[in-house]
Amino acid sequence: MNTCILIHFIVGILSAIFGYLLGRLFGKRSCGNCDEWQGKIITLEKELSDCKDKNSSLHKQSLTTATPQKSVISYAFDSGLAKSIFGKNIKENDLTVVEGIGPKIQNLFHKNNIKTWKSLSNCSVQKCQSILDDAGEAYRIHNPGTWPKQARLAYEGKWEKLHKWQEELDGGR
Repeated sequence: MNTCILIHFIVGILSAIFGYLLGRLFGKRSCGNCDEWQGKIITLEKELSDCKDKNSSLHKQSLTTATPQKSVISYAFDSGLAKSIFGKNIKENDLTVVEGIGPKIQNLFHKNNIKTWKSLSNCSVQKCQSILDDAGEAYRIHNPGTWPKQARLAYEGKWEKLHKWQEELDGGR
């Protein structure tokens, strides 16, 4: 073996070891204010926890007492109107009304506690895709990009608008 190559190899290994040791020796000094940052993190986590507790208690309070300044919009389901537009019986909160959702995907969403049009409309597209991804390869191909918006139209009883939009869609896209 050529000694010139061997010398270069040994010098390279020694340089790597020496560089690693110097990095370990002097690298610890770059975080001189780590304690300060960890203190800030602990303080922020405590504030976050306090906010969550306060939010939870306010939510419980709002459920037990009626507040006049807070109005909750509730939509009544009109099966006759839905049938007149879609030409078939529509059951309330049937997720298969949404273009791109069939019975199997509806079951997936039900298992993930998304059982109503309202809950699907409040679900993010990323959450919908995550549910599909977790279900396996056969479900990953579906594109839930419009599902929450379609569910919102169904929940609000905007059947004409939903039907018109679904005529333009191709499998929910």
